[in-house]
Amino acid sequence: MAAPAAGRVSSKAGLTDLDGKICLVTGASSGIGKETAAALAGMGARVVLACRDGTRGEAAVREISDRTGSEAVELMLADLSSQQQVRQLAGAFQSAHDRLHVLVNNAGTFEGVRSVTEDGLETTFAVNHLAPFLLTNLLLPALIANAPARIVTVSSTGHGYGTAIHFDDLQCERRYGAMRAYSQSKLANVLFTYELARRLEGTGVTATCLHPGGVNTKLMRYRGVAGALVGAARVLGRPLLLSPAQGAETSVYLSSSLDVEGVTGAYFAKRRAVRSSKASYDESTMRRLWEVSAALTGLDSAASGANVRQ
Repeated sequence: MAAPAAGRVSSKAGLTDLDGKICLVTGASSGIGKETAAALAGMGARVVLACRDGTRGEAAVREISDRTGSEAVELMLADLSSQQQVRQLAGAFQSAHDRLHVLVNNAGTFEGVRSVTEDGLETTFAVNHLAPFLLTNLLLPALIANAPARIVTVSSTGHGYGTAIHFDDLQCERRYGAMRAYSQSKLANVLFTYELARRLEGTGVTATCLHPGGVNTKLMRYRGVAGALVGAARVLGRPLLLSPAQGAETSVYLSSSLDVEGVTGAYFAKRRAVRSSKASYDESTMRRLWEVSAALTGLDSAASGANVRQ
């Protein structure tokens, strides 16, 4: 691990002043994303909130500005289920900012019933994996040019329920289950992080992922029988769930802490590096998922990432 960079340390051990840093947080209108954005803004960063809904996004910007006293909080709109809008988001960001130091891939969904996006892709896989895969690759030049920089992707302990990436039924056309689709997408997050870290070796850009804990958020859309059952379980278990602010702690830690300066290719929970599932360490699956994801997003699999080693 690299030596800690110089900087003022906040009241929370290991967290540093982010003055002059620019952070982009997806899915930031509520829940973990909003709390992550607020914490980073409170440390002095200019924070861009990428949100789907303009009204909710504007409300989040106002709330964060009021809470932190920061005027360096801004909104960019994008529905991450649309690859066109993901590309527009990346373009809009690069037009407005010549730097990027932290990208937090936080946006996610849990679909009770199967649906497809405007690109004809299963929604859970499209939003939870393909969107961060595409956005990250499009913003890599800005991150590499401003290294040291960090890419933080919110996964879930649910990735462990996904014992494999179902390449023969990636879009869940033959068999759909809400948890099956969600677990596969969260496993994809971890595999993507590990392969991305390998490709970024030597660039000064790190890639980590995390489990935020059981958090009381609006992630899930309670449609269908599976959605109703999960929704009921969450209502009954609400007293045991973390608050969004508590759930954001590991995202904030990985985005800002001197303790993890230079740490890459790791999975965290409760601000500690832990082992992810056995399936997440399969290197052939990492490479195959990268190639398939590049094809599904219209990227060159060899050109995406950096320092590719065959």
